[in-house]
Amino acid sequence: AGKQGYTPDSLVCATDVPYGRPAPWMAFQNAMNFNIYPMEAFVKIGDTISDIQEGLNSGMWSVGVIMSSNEMGLTIDEINSLSPATLEERKKEVAERMLQYGAHYVIDTLYDVPELIDKINTRLKSGERP
Repeated sequence: AGKQGYTPDSLVCATDVPYGRPAPWMAFQNAMNFNIYPMEAFVKIGDTISDIQEGLNSGMWSVGVIMSSNEMGLTIDEINSLSPATLEERKKEVAERMLQYGAHYVIDTLYDVPELIDKINTRLKSGERP
């Protein structure tokens, strides 16, 4: 990734902490790396149920991403080959599963993040917490 110009601000792997997801330790280590708290100031965005659970276990807002998710389980070509009705049904099933596991929000793609962050910030300003 570095050869292609990507350098993360913080990198924490499951081997860097006592236990990986869904335990909160990787999220906590990232918070420590950034020296930011409280945990409700963070948003955990992921494409697996374990990601959602990690966010919940660490006190973060927890967001599931549908289209690229392990739960969807399809390549972009497979997604593009679905009929619109079948795609909507699959998305609905994935969203319901993510919400069942406690996701605060479910979004289609990462393009939906900026608008979602605005919503979460509004909720935080009104005193709501994850």
